[in-house]
Amino acid sequence: MRVIVVGAGEVGSSIAESLADEHEVVVVDVDGDRVEALTYDLDVLAIEGDGAAIETLQEAGLAAAELLIAVTDDDETNIVSCGTAKTLDDVTTIARVRNTKYLDTWENAEGALGVDVMVGTNLLTARKIASIIGLPAARDVDSFADGTIQMAEFELAAGSPVAGQTVAEADRFDDLTFAAIICPDDDGTCDEIVVPRGDTRLSAGDEVIVIGTDEAVTAFSHAVAPDDDYHDVLLVGGSSVGYQTARLLEGRGIRPKLIERDPERAQFLAESLPKTTVLQADATDRDFLESENIDAVDVVVTTLESDEANLLAGLFAKRLGADRAIAVVEEGSYVDLFETVGIDVAVQPREVAAEEITRFTREEHAENVAIIESDRAEVIEVEIDDESVFHDRTIKSAAADLPDGVVVGAIVRDGEFVRPRGDTVVHAGDHVVFFVETTALDETLAKI
Repeated sequence: MRVIVVGAGEVGSSIAESLADEHEVVVVDVDGDRVEALTYDLDVLAIEGDGAAIETLQEAGLAAAELLIAVTDDDETNIVSCGTAKTLDDVTTIARVRNTKYLDTWENAEGALGVDVMVGTNLLTARKIASIIGLPAARDVDSFADGTIQMAEFELAAGSPVAGQTVAEADRFDDLTFAAIICPDDDGTCDEIVVPRGDTRLSAGDEVIVIGTDEAVTAFSHAVAPDDDYHDVLLVGGSSVGYQTARLLEGRGIRPKLIERDPERAQFLAESLPKTTVLQADATDRDFLESENIDAVDVVVTTLESDEANLLAGLFAKRLGADRAIAVVEEGSYVDLFETVGIDVAVQPREVAAEEITRFTREEHAENVAIIESDRAEVIEVEIDDESVFHDRTIKSAAADLPDGVVVGAIVRDGEFVRPRGDTVVHAGDHVVFFVETTALDETLAKI
């Protein structure tokens, strides 16, 4: 099908790349340099122009398109692009927005704004942060099969009890599968993805991806870092992401502290977050942080308005004794830098939004998608039908027909977890969670 992507930034480029192999993709952007770069990098048609203008959408072939995805950095442009497209043609529209007021309006008024699917970046980012806080030691967390299954990524510290053990020695949990091990190179970036065997040895610095029930993944988290637990949470910055994160944590029984410098914003937050202690102060004031027992904080989350401020606030809090730091980072190229210099987890809103939109565009094949290591791999949930290579076959038998780089991580049958082993027979209607390296993704989706 023809897909029009409005916006050639990080989100748009990522989505275009993920769709280009199977669909005819047209990317629209007002920035000529971005358009030119995309033309060389991807097999897509790139057009310079305003995606909210009728003439540009017609030039992009809207009449033949089935899907329009608007993901510029401007909420209004995205909404207008979708609304304009709806007036011209019966096309499915997806809009990315940051401001939750648009999300609230859309959710409470069916068909409003000409948007079929609205992706709220700030709310998704807050959910990602809250999920990580809910699973100590994890670098990334995603849920599958209506929350029955979790995928989590852990970096093994030098002092971790499982560092130095084989997978067989570390696998003490019935409802858990070691899906992959990501081995870093000398500069700490992802170098090699290993599908583990029982005799594969876990080393300090490895990133381990596990898939299993909530209880099993939580138990593994405590095995990886037995002393980690998040009770004392400090949020730095009362931005939309900070506010949404605090609200989600309150719903989970956590009573965070939140530092906001602006008096009016601090007053609003204090009135809106009854279970959060809001402090009107400067998060770089050493005396203030020490008076608030920063050395007792389990995790500090920085959600300020700039990447530089988030980095400095996170590192400063850790220097004064905070155990771990999670930072929001807008610029994708900064993620590795943040995590190299001392931030434990860098959460990028653009990547979170791209993952959510990719999940929607893959609904024909997969019900849920999580992107791993900047699209080096994906974890996908598929409902098996009678045309699947797995239908009424054992995992071992069906896996022989799949490319390398595919792991069956979990099976859910009639809402109940089924432990996936080589002799497990998969049936139609089963929800199966797979780990798939990106190089094997297209062939795998065609067969499962």
